[in-house]
Amino acid sequence: MDTIARSGEWAAAHSWAQALWPKISEKMSAQCGRLGAAVPYAAIDGVYSDKMRDNIYWWCNGFWPGMLWLMYHADRDDKYLQTARAVEERLDAALAGFEGLHHDVGFMWMLASVADWHLTGDKTARIRALHAANLLAGRYNPRGRFIRAWNRDCTGWIIIDCMMNLSLLYWASGQLNDPRFKFIAMDHADTALKFLVREDGSCNHIAVLDPQNGALLELPAGQGYASGSSWTRGQAWALYGFAISYRHTGEMRYLEAARRIARYFCAEVSRFGYVPPVDFRAPEEPRKIDTSAGAIAACGLLALAAIAEGEESVRHCTDALAILQAIEAAHCDWNILTDGIVQMGTAQYHGKTDELHVPLIYGDYFFLEAVHKLLHPEFIIW
Repeated sequence: MDTIARSGEWAAAHSWAQALWPKISEKMSAQCGRLGAAVPYAAIDGVYSDKMRDNIYWWCNGFWPGMLWLMYHADRDDKYLQTARAVEERLDAALAGFEGLHHDVGFMWMLASVADWHLTGDKTARIRALHAANLLAGRYNPRGRFIRAWNRDCTGWIIIDCMMNLSLLYWASGQLNDPRFKFIAMDHADTALKFLVREDGSCNHIAVLDPQNGALLELPAGQGYASGSSWTRGQAWALYGFAISYRHTGEMRYLEAARRIARYFCAEVSRFGYVPPVDFRAPEEPRKIDTSAGAIAACGLLALAAIAEGEESVRHCTDALAILQAIEAAHCDWNILTDGIVQMGTAQYHGKTDELHVPLIYGDYFFLEAVHKLLHPEFIIW
């Protein structure tokens, strides 16, 4: 980070984030008071409902407490700590129920409990996160060397999203001084690199593997436009996920993958004014965009900027700032009376209308994380 800290580009990014923070602080304070320990997902007509009441196992249930912990780190207001803890305690029902949990326990407890542990040293939070890490490790297929996605009949499925969940395993390895968790994470990253990342830096969302031997069977469309297309949120998961795996392992193949994906993403998103469509290879009409993909990618680019040196570091920082500024200029709502910060998020190309062009909690989370990174690069939540 020292290299970009000395650059004019980094100074410009820091200044932009510093000027934006009062808006974020005011909006988050209002939302914290209004939502409390409710766990939001999609804001409909400016209102976030309590998703956890409908589905305690929902993969997004960690993003709201993650936002609260970021706010606590930045502003040191105890209301954020207390509200985040209340959500964390509600999530205990998911650990106890178990059967509805799947590969996204990293998204849930990395943000709800590992962040708590880092910031407060709370031992109960650490135990929750270790429990979740063991559940994730239990999904490992040793013949195919992958962590299976979802439940039901998806025995041999892997998805690019899971690259973000690996940080929970890296963390557990360090906590327990036990390399098993790290080996599982690296095995999965290698399998994802083999089957999900293409030569040009674009990515498949899903690979279906033979659970008996790991052979590739199929590459379904997933949440993008079609098989062989380029779902932008998947591209962002891959960019950030491989950067995270490099930071935890030092393995150059992960850094090279993240760089390749970043080059592809940035070349493509620049064609769309730095606000990504839902799929880079979808038809121009109907026009569907996904701001959440841009926010996630910006976090990944800032992670790469912290790793890189010289011109490469500056380029990543500049690209991240271009995406964030484009989203903020056209698609952020700073009205404290309505829920949701980042508008125009889309869950999937062929998805439901109530998940098309709406605020999504993970879009809010990653936008906040990116701005927080610019102001507090020393705090690494993943």
